[in-house]
Amino acid sequence: MTTILIVEDNDAVALGLRYGLEKEGFTVLRAANSAESHPLAADADLIILDIRLPDGDGFELCRQFRSRGLKQPILMLTARDELIDKVIGLEVGADDYMTKPFELRELIARIRALLRRTYGPLSTTTGVTLRFDDLEIDLAAQRVTRNGKEIQLTGTEFKLLAFLAQHPDQPQDRETLIEQVWGYDYFVGDARTVDVHVRNLRRKIERDPQSPQTIVTVRGSGYKLAVR
Repeated sequence: MTTILIVEDNDAVALGLRYGLEKEGFTVLRAANSAESHPLAADADLIILDIRLPDGDGFELCRQFRSRGLKQPILMLTARDELIDKVIGLEVGADDYMTKPFELRELIARIRALLRRTYGPLSTTTGVTLRFDDLEIDLAAQRVTRNGKEIQLTGTEFKLLAFLAQHPDQPQDRETLIEQVWGYDYFVGDARTVDVHVRNLRRKIERDPQSPQTIVTVRGSGYKLAVR
């Protein structure tokens, strides 16, 4: 799963962010100050960084992260809506900027956009292998095996499986799948393509495609990868 580090000293804000992000399927780490953030930063795929911290400011911390060679996307948060803050944040290496208060849905949309730009449309970070029972999905190598036997998938089938696997047990509607797998500009409104690819994917990875246990239909919601 994608890991997000929150560097935020306000417990209420951090708790709200953690709840919202974990609900979206992200793994969340939290640091309350600059000192706590340093040993955690390398393990994160994206960093949410508050500008005002008790042991320094976020601008300097962002600069330190970049000087260490960390390349993860950084999204900065601040209570001030001043252009100079945004300019400084971007100049020291931040990738995006949001002003408090903000809507959680907008924040999540920006996070997903940053992840797509950095790691590709599915946020497949190097060296990550997802495991579900005897099914293994190597995101970096784009390789899928079941019981150690490789399963040959098309590129689109792999993208679809990888996206569902990165959000286990979370129903994904067809519009979301089209957006995440095929892209915004794909023929909007034709959800049948999703159903066809799910059917083909089931034929390849399910023990019994007629009674799927891995990629299941959620009535009224779409599909999900079921975790047993």
